[in-house]
Amino acid sequence: MNTGTVELSVVIPTLNERQNIAPLLERLDRALVGLNWEVIFVDDDSADGTADEIRKAALSDGRVRCIRRVGRRGLASACIEGMASSAAEYFVVMDADLQHDERIIPKLLAAVRDDGYDVAIGSRYICGGEVAEGWARRRHLFSRGATGLARQIIQGNVADPMSGFFLIKRDVFWTVVRSLSGRGFKILLDLLASAPARLRVKEIPFHFGVRVMGESKLDTGVGVEYFLLLADKTLGRVLPVSFVMFVVMGSFGALVHLAVLWELYRVLARGFSVSQGIAALCAMSLNFFLNNTITYSDRRLRGAAMFRRGLIFMLVCGIGAATSVQLAAYLFGHGIPWWLAGLCGAGVGAVWNYSVSSHIVWRRT
Repeated sequence: MNTGTVELSVVIPTLNERQNIAPLLERLDRALVGLNWEVIFVDDDSADGTADEIRKAALSDGRVRCIRRVGRRGLASACIEGMASSAAEYFVVMDADLQHDERIIPKLLAAVRDDGYDVAIGSRYICGGEVAEGWARRRHLFSRGATGLARQIIQGNVADPMSGFFLIKRDVFWTVVRSLSGRGFKILLDLLASAPARLRVKEIPFHFGVRVMGESKLDTGVGVEYFLLLADKTLGRVLPVSFVMFVVMGSFGALVHLAVLWELYRVLARGFSVSQGIAALCAMSLNFFLNNTITYSDRRLRGAAMFRRGLIFMLVCGIGAATSVQLAAYLFGHGIPWWLAGLCGAGVGAVWNYSVSSHIVWRRT
């Protein structure tokens, strides 16, 4: 049980990790002897009973806490919520899959608390660090390639900016937190790239183990989130990346609109109004699917909510399209060149669709 002020909070995001909770707590208990610590699990409403397993542990151990999030997901945002909920002086972030070596946590803490570093990282890619055998070749290639890209946007020479295992001072976290993207799976990269000044970083080697229980979360969506994070840390200084992605997804919808219109009106000789209506419906449906899957993947709608808000999205886009046409016609009628009038109309429509969709369709809960 905790007595006095908690010095260290171990923040662990979880999604369907029920089998790993008990062995992880045992490992932490052995590794952190002599420290006043707590562990904060941030669970994204796991379907396998992870939160129930954590609560069961909390009944007998006051150091265990659980934040259960409903209606939102994302490793980075979960880590941010966990750290923001703690009063400890130091935060360590790690995974629940037993691949991170909890035995180096005291070394990470000593580097920050005693040696004056801002962040201490458990590193796979410095001398003494390694990745366990068992990774597929494509995962090795992705990890190395993604790490190389990440180094281009951070301040300082960090061998493993993609590590999910690190310790940070509370004060440093709060100087950076309002600049974080909070999306995707790479919270350390987000922290390093968002810091207003170069952070003092210490890397400690560790052996990255093999997952024994549970399933890996690495899929295509993780890759998409990673590249969106990189874009946000570069383009995001000029335009919101979500707006750029919204426009890109809209361009795919425009191509589908033209293709369907051509097929129905020119090839199948359907009436223009009918063809235009069906083409618009197809385009808006595709736009909704792409934005829900990619642009707003951190707020992805599912089930009945996806259907309801999909209808709202189409209504919003319908209003945007009508506004775009009216504005373009007005400008053209007042001597503005057709191409510029069309661009202005499209621009206003895009801004309308994005703004309203962000605040209504994919609003944060």
